[in-house]
Amino acid sequence: MRLAGLAALALWASYEGRDPVALLGNSWDSRWYSSIAAHGYGRTLLRPDGRVFSDLAFFPLYPGIVAAASAVLGISGGGAGLLVSWASAALGACGIHAVGERLYGRRVAVLLVLVWALLPHSVVLSMAYTEPLLTAFAAWSLYALLTGRWLWAAALAVGAGLTRPNGYAVAAAVCAAALYEMVRGRARGRVHAAAVIAPLGWAGYVLWAGARTGDLLGGYFTVQDGWGSRFDFGAGWPPVLEQIALGERPPAVLVSVVLVGIAAVLFVRLLRDRGRPPLPVLVYTGALLLVVVGGSGFFECRPRFLLPAFPLLLPVAWAMAKARPRTVIVVITVLAGLSLGYGAYLLTDADVPL
Repeated sequence: MRLAGLAALALWASYEGRDPVALLGNSWDSRWYSSIAAHGYGRTLLRPDGRVFSDLAFFPLYPGIVAAASAVLGISGGGAGLLVSWASAALGACGIHAVGERLYGRRVAVLLVLVWALLPHSVVLSMAYTEPLLTAFAAWSLYALLTGRWLWAAALAVGAGLTRPNGYAVAAAVCAAALYEMVRGRARGRVHAAAVIAPLGWAGYVLWAGARTGDLLGGYFTVQDGWGSRFDFGAGWPPVLEQIALGERPPAVLVSVVLVGIAAVLFVRLLRDRGRPPLPVLVYTGALLLVVVGGSGFFECRPRFLLPAFPLLLPVAWAMAKARPRTVIVVITVLAGLSLGYGAYLLTDADVPL
């Protein structure tokens, strides 16, 4: 499905005289990651409205891997970024399948991967972005938890915490599972060790970024505030909804708000399902959704932030697994048309950050 998405983008971009490879490897945040991979940290931009955009807002593991791939393979930063993202998306798909099969069987697992690949913002999985890498770490960490591999789960949580700000959700899942075992009196040494190790990636970078700014504990959050990203318990939603109602926001923002609403409904459904997933899966998904619902800034990007929240799609995959084959084919066809077309639109004609 992602190859089909690449083909759709290539056709659309060629029709408009655009370079699809440049769109995928050198758009929006990809430029910041390429800069970090090539030159390290230290870049800032001063916006006309007085805001300061610092590259310390971007976590280091993805650009570090891109830099290594670029040096070893002798390819450009943009090409290396795409290679890392595509490989990560493949690993993420395998991890999602493993989790889905462990919980509900092979049929649900296959449909889960398929629906994930057809999300409206799934074009990001083919871009030089960090969501594919985070998804790979998260899926395999959850699978390690489900199979009792505590130290593997913690190590993968460290990788997730070094990949994206919302990578903390993986550490939260590991710690929640460990706490549950401790309360039940079944915790062993590996369980305690996992609870200690899992947050080290995220916390380590936040403290390092804070030290770079001269404010150990608050510096990173000041950097994020400069980008307009902060946790305000949802206070930023009413003004945005009012602007949408007045037609002051582009259509992509309205679509993003609708998609976040659907994600919230799916999470409620996940909680109420009799066969709901285990605690770490719920904690991980809830932690990702919490940031999207309670944060401010970049409303148009929020569906992208939920791409790693694949457990939200479990109710959809489960329903499709029980449906008639004709119904499944129709649903997949509709999703494919919407996803491939909307992904190409986001990268070519939508005048919003992605």
